Amino acid sequence: MAQTIRRKQTGVRRQARKQDTRRQVRKAQAHTSTLVDALIRVLPFTEEQLHRFFLFLILLAAAVGAWFVASMAGLNMLVGQQFASAAANAGFEVNRVEVHGVKRMNELKVYERVLGAKDRAMPQVDLDEMRASLLGLHWVEDARVSRQLPDTIVIDIVERTPHAVLARPDRLVLIDGTGHELEPISRANAKGMLRISGPGAQAQVQNLSTLLDAAPALRPQVAAAEWIGNRRWNLTFKSGQLLSLPMGDKDAAGALINFAQLDGVHRLLGGKVVAFDMRSPERIYMRCPDCKEADKPDLSKGTT
Repeated sequence: MAQTIRRKQTGVRRQARKQDTRRQVRKAQAHTSTLVDALIRVLPFTEEQLHRFFLFLILLAAAVGAWFVASMAGLNMLVGQQFASAAANAGFEVNRVEVHGVKRMNELKVYERVLGAKDRAMPQVDLDEMRASLLGLHWVEDARVSRQLPDTIVIDIVERTPHAVLARPDRLVLIDGTGHELEPISRANAKGMLRISGPGAQAQVQNLSTLLDAAPALRPQVAAAEWIGNRRWNLTFKSGQLLSLPMGDKDAAGALINFAQLDGVHRLLGGKVVAFDMRSPERIYMRCPDCKEADKPDLSKGTT
């Protein structure tokens, strides 16, 4: 028995509607283009002049936006000033500055950095800027700045610790354990402090401390250290005797430990030998202008 198959016409209708829509769009675009062309012909302007006019409008809009942003910024500044003025009138302004933690440095240096905040409204005091200014002082390792309402700025100073004296060609300078310069120092005030010298010695201060820690018994006896050829140390003891150490941190520490052991057995420091040279790992050389052969210490024992 034959069956009749009916095809749906939905797809055909949909396609027809799409084509009709496209025709309408094209017709509208053509009509719009015709109107624009007609308007250009009627107006007493060329197409180039119209382009310039629209460009001017765009730039004008940008300028107005920039002016609006600037006005808002100025308004915020004005509001901030009014708030600061009101706070000052209410007694919230800087009348006192308290400084804590200063022991060695000149306290006036601290006050010089913060006196600009005197009589300023509390909200206008920039604590971060004040702290950065204080960190610029040679003696200041760290600083904490805080407000103590209603009228006080509190400054807590962490000072650097003097460690040694750096001998420069024209002056002596007090330094901390990192080699950071603190202030010039007179020869009289530098008496009894470890003196460090030699080109590049300032950058080796921490390494020198590590080296001296290898022989704690000798450390108090070291009066001066000279950095030689940017590669090794010469140590001068309080007795005036000189010890030349080899290159390299490990070899220098080993030689210093060996010397400490020899000194414990033979009492080298304070004797007649004026200089000890331990740059050679196999032996120690001694210079003793006033020694007789029998006076020279026998170092065959006590070595490691």
